[in-house]
Amino acid sequence: MLARKRKTKDPCLTCGLNRALCICKFIPNLKLSTRLVLVVHAKELKRTTNSGRLAIHALSNSEMRVRGEDRVGMDLSDLLSSEYRPWLFYPGPDSIELTREMVEESEKPVMLIVPDGNWRQASKVGIRHKELANIPRVQLSAPNLGIRHLRAESRPEGMSTLEAIARAMRIIEGEKVFSELMSLYQLKLARTLEGRGVDAQPDLVAEQR
Repeated sequence: MLARKRKTKDPCLTCGLNRALCICKFIPNLKLSTRLVLVVHAKELKRTTNSGRLAIHALSNSEMRVRGEDRVGMDLSDLLSSEYRPWLFYPGPDSIELTREMVEESEKPVMLIVPDGNWRQASKVGIRHKELANIPRVQLSAPNLGIRHLRAESRPEGMSTLEAIARAMRIIEGEKVFSELMSLYQLKLARTLEGRGVDAQPDLVAEQR
């Protein structure tokens, strides 16, 4: 069981960790054909446990869109270009399992649009942004076998945004990208727990097969 959450003192603006535990020098620089678009709620960016921004720093072909900063709706229709195949990455009743066969159906690269926030915040991306209504919803339904997490997970498949992106990229881009992103996530988790006074080494993460 994780220790009670405490506010991180003097957090790094990139990785969210206390500056003494900063992991920024370990962030890889991965150049991919896949484009990542992180649609993050403004409140989520204030949380030091946020991991999605690490993916943005690690993947060169990526960008962040911030929603919820004001009452003016954000238009994402510019993402629907002919250059990429856009997929909304979020589990739901109309989501289909992301598979390698889907990736290989076309030579056109994938644009993975990833909502980032709590379950309630993330679920609103597909509902409120009508411009995304006709793009495929994809998901990974396998349970998360991790023993410890950045936050308490209420669903068997629940995981951090960086974990989810890593597992999606495993299918889209391959094992090397998955390994690099998961190593970054595990370091983020280990140092987050260290900052809480928790020994994370014996059973940090159970690797999914």
